[in-house]
Amino acid sequence: MSSALGPSAEEGMLVTLCYGANGSCYRTLHSFGVQLAIYLACALGTLITVLGNLLVFVVVSHFKALHTPTNHLLLSLALADLLLGLTVLPFSTIRSVESCWYFRDDFCRLHTFLDTLFCLTSIFHLCFTSIDRHCAICDPLPCLTKFTVRVACIYIGVGWAVAVVYTSVFLYVKAIAEGLGHFLRGMPCVGSCQLLFNKLWGWLNFPAFFPCLVMKVRYVKIFTVANKQARLINNMSRSIGSQLHVGASKSERKAAKTLGVAVGVYLLCWLPFAIDTMVDSLLAFITPPVLFDILIWFAYFNSACNPLIYVFSYPWFRKAVKLVLTRGIFCSRTSTVDLYQ
Repeated sequence: MSSALGPSAEEGMLVTLCYGANGSCYRTLHSFGVQLAIYLACALGTLITVLGNLLVFVVVSHFKALHTPTNHLLLSLALADLLLGLTVLPFSTIRSVESCWYFRDDFCRLHTFLDTLFCLTSIFHLCFTSIDRHCAICDPLPCLTKFTVRVACIYIGVGWAVAVVYTSVFLYVKAIAEGLGHFLRGMPCVGSCQLLFNKLWGWLNFPAFFPCLVMKVRYVKIFTVANKQARLINNMSRSIGSQLHVGASKSERKAAKTLGVAVGVYLLCWLPFAIDTMVDSLLAFITPPVLFDILIWFAYFNSACNPLIYVFSYPWFRKAVKLVLTRGIFCSRTSTVDLYQ
């Protein structure tokens, strides 16, 4: 066969394959300019994700005024996004640009495990944060005693534990794959890192994203209640000539609005990928690899958005960032600064 094709033809064939072996995946060839542009875009997204979430992690950890139950959830969310940027995105960048996986099958499984783990953890943390905001605005007095740092740590532990168990079952328990063998697509080509060729996977994953829709409805209620409270307080302050508690009411409204934006951005980034995964399983996985990469990177972009939302929404976060960048985190005086004043 090789003599019929000739050396040049055989070499040309090998250039378009990930590996010079039977069953190898085809490599999508790009011009140098296009390849460089994609690498730079992915690298920029990864850099923003890592630096932004690292800054959130440092700020919340360093300043004692920020050691509140809600910010413990924020700290854990930033940690999940930071680990995604450090451990998942660099290898996803190479896979997206080269359209080949060069890091062995075992690491591919680990990469997929970490990818799914950090994304599910983000979902659970957004759910828990919506519970906290609902309690703080709709039932504020009991919330002061119910939602403590201990409760927040329990929520964090549950979020991480459930994500680990859920992901481990579908990636590492062989009985699941054997029991669902008639739902599995044929083995992917050599050089691919798409393990989740399971027709049920998309339908099982979609309910994990569904709580975000419930959270969005809850945030509408939260914002409505916050506005109602603000109007009542403003009317009372006018009648008695006082401005007490108006600032607190505005702060709660601001927090509800900011977290609502965070949930909305999450839906915008992740719903296209979740819907595509669900529909694609019914249509014999017809999504082109290029489109699949675009959808998954659009979802990854959510991890870079949260720090940007905090920067533009929270004055205390901007003040903390300024202190960290100008004085550093090694100055003991900065840790006790009142960021809310």
